[in-house]
Amino acid sequence: MPDLLNASAAPDVLAHPDASAQLGRFELIRMLGQGAQSTVWLAFDPRMEREVAIKVLRTSVGADEQAVAKWLQEARSVGRVTHPNIVPVYEADIHGIQPYLVFEYIAGHTLDHMVRQQGALPATQAVALMLDVLDAVGVAHAAGVVHRDLKPSNILIDTAGRARIMDFGIAARIRQAGHAGEDASHAGTIGYLSPEVAHGVAPAPAMDIFSAGLVLAEMLMGRQLLQESDPYRALYRVTHEQLTLPQVMPAGVDDQLRAIVHRALALDSTQRFARASDFFAALEAWMQALQGASTQSDAAHNATLEFLLRRMRHKSDFPALSDSVSRIQSMASSDKESVGSVTNEILKDVALTNKLLRLVNSAHFARGGSISTVSRAVQLVGFNGIRNMALSLVLLEHMQDKIHAAMLKEEFLRSLMAGSIGGELCPVLRESEEAFIGSMFQNLGRLLAKFYFPEEAARVRSLMQSARDPMTELAAATSVLGLTYEDLGVGIAKTWGLPTGIQRCMRKPAGAPPSAAPQDTAERIRWIALASNEIADVLLHSEAREVDARIASVVKKYAQAMGSSGKAVTEATLRARQKLVELAQAMELTIAPGSAAAKLLQLPADTANAPASPPHETDGNLGSFALHATQAAPLDEPGDPVVRSSRVAETLSAGIQDITNAMVEDFKLTDVLRMILETMLRALEFDRIIFCMRDAKTEMMTGRFGLGQGVELHTKGFKTHLKATTPDLFGVVCIRGADTMISDATEPRIVQRLPGWYRTGLNAPAFLLLPLHIKGAPFGLIYADKLQHGTLDLDEKELALLRTLRNQAVMAFKQSS
Repeated sequence: MPDLLNASAAPDVLAHPDASAQLGRFELIRMLGQGAQSTVWLAFDPRMEREVAIKVLRTSVGADEQAVAKWLQEARSVGRVTHPNIVPVYEADIHGIQPYLVFEYIAGHTLDHMVRQQGALPATQAVALMLDVLDAVGVAHAAGVVHRDLKPSNILIDTAGRARIMDFGIAARIRQAGHAGEDASHAGTIGYLSPEVAHGVAPAPAMDIFSAGLVLAEMLMGRQLLQESDPYRALYRVTHEQLTLPQVMPAGVDDQLRAIVHRALALDSTQRFARASDFFAALEAWMQALQGASTQSDAAHNATLEFLLRRMRHKSDFPALSDSVSRIQSMASSDKESVGSVTNEILKDVALTNKLLRLVNSAHFARGGSISTVSRAVQLVGFNGIRNMALSLVLLEHMQDKIHAAMLKEEFLRSLMAGSIGGELCPVLRESEEAFIGSMFQNLGRLLAKFYFPEEAARVRSLMQSARDPMTELAAATSVLGLTYEDLGVGIAKTWGLPTGIQRCMRKPAGAPPSAAPQDTAERIRWIALASNEIADVLLHSEAREVDARIASVVKKYAQAMGSSGKAVTEATLRARQKLVELAQAMELTIAPGSAAAKLLQLPADTANAPASPPHETDGNLGSFALHATQAAPLDEPGDPVVRSSRVAETLSAGIQDITNAMVEDFKLTDVLRMILETMLRALEFDRIIFCMRDAKTEMMTGRFGLGQGVELHTKGFKTHLKATTPDLFGVVCIRGADTMISDATEPRIVQRLPGWYRTGLNAPAFLLLPLHIKGAPFGLIYADKLQHGTLDLDEKELALLRTLRNQAVMAFKQSS
């Protein structure tokens, strides 16, 4: 267990971001950032079961009681301010001598990261983000709070693209003019200070307006307006010089917008906007005037997108597809998601579980044995790898057995091929995962259009293939649908909540390929995605004799932009082609011989000396899986008792072997326990299964975690007193160490031994109890139930295998201690 973060431990933890520690009840996960006076951590609050961001004041500052008291007072001030664009403060406290603030944790990236990655933002995007900021700042000012440290690193861009202000940690109450007192100190960050702060004037709204002007200028320029390596030179300039935008600015920054920025940056605070709302109104008026010139075009685009989305929502499978994609994405993007929660989500879909296990069961991962549990698969492949596989599978699952199945399989395989090539071109695991999904989704709009609007898609194809006047796909799609396939795909990606990085990758880069790989990783992956899709098109539409020459042409065009040699791209393409054949088999894709899609599954004549895949430590790229084995037995076998018994025994045995393999390595106790629960759940089709442990202080056996539909609602309520004068059924089973199967829990003699919390909660008609003992004393209990009468029936072999699983749990505890 991690050590508590106390006064002596704090400096060490702050110095080593990877240290495992706790702060009070909060479990510190990883460092998000650090400054001169504080460090910000991602943490988990077990009481509220949510991720939070914790700002920890450095010990050297925390040791000053006056500084701590002021810090907490400021926290209380900020806590009074609520606005959708302000990251809320949940609480403030002191642990030992360590003061800290607890904020809502919001997935996303900071504005300074965005500017570093993208450079100058389009003027409309920069203004839209600043409108978010000013709306929040205006509310804070009305509540009597000045931020005093507005800067890009304190502005978070969430996954919806909305700007949210963070770190009011040095926020100050607005005092009456002339009463500067202790607040008349330099606060904030050099390069974003207002002249008044530099002079030590009391906090006032004009300070934030000036800083907001600097932030807007930086978004428009792609770099800081006030760039000085000497801090004293920076302070001198901000207090004596009227800052202005350069004469040459990116397109979109007109004279009206320039004038608005200059007014916010007025050296004389009385010449600035009097209130944040005035600054907001000026920018809003500029935006409305600009939109007026293109309102008709934009309105038509938005109306068309909404019309198409509405048509898709009326189809029963699109809402189901959208829900699946959203849930899968949220699992992979959340730092708090554990193996258990991801496992439980996947297990809800039996078909997805079976297909995913078939994909994972390759020589690359099996390590000498079959992987039979999703828990183990998540450990080996990682969240993003599981995300990539699951997204691919749900897309395919929702697009089978339709009238246009052949055409859809063609487009799906083409997208899968592009993703596989993109993943192979990135040797770094994290980049490989992003390149796979970005490449696969770069033509998501085309794929979904062929599925949901087959007649319109056929018309687009007809216009492109016209003998007299062929159109580009962009022009043809716009003519038929009213917007491009790309716009449709990105619009749908937004509704699904896919990360902005993937949305950006779905936009094909414009212009000629650069002569060198972009320094921005995300931009380089966009070029890789574009090249991968062009290679996939070549493989789909070219005759075998033409393939090599056409791929060589694509490679020559994009090799420098991708940062790869022509040889590396060619080898990656060959590896991807080999693996696509195996993936199609694992996904049970049947392709008509002679069809265009069949070309994608035809390998070059000489592949005997094809290079092996570059090793990934844990390869999350879907294209890395080869079909070597399938799951021991599917979950939908016929109901014949002999067949059922064989299937149950095989699934239990496979799980036992899987767990044994895991325990040979360094393992986490909770991961092994979840593998045990999952094996039981899948083999015997239990509805819910809960693992309980004894609390030495209270002598209560309490639920800790579980699997199954709605199990979270019941886990914490599971409790039985081991020292009760008249123990209930669960207490008796634990004390005696007796494996117990209750086939009919409605019998009066059973009902009277069940505690009230059970009858009003779980209340299953049949359940199984497997107690865990060490040295004759109970320390754990496995509870599993079924919600239909007469469905819990175990033979001796199955009971023996269940006991083996229980004994593995005992052994895991012994080894871990």
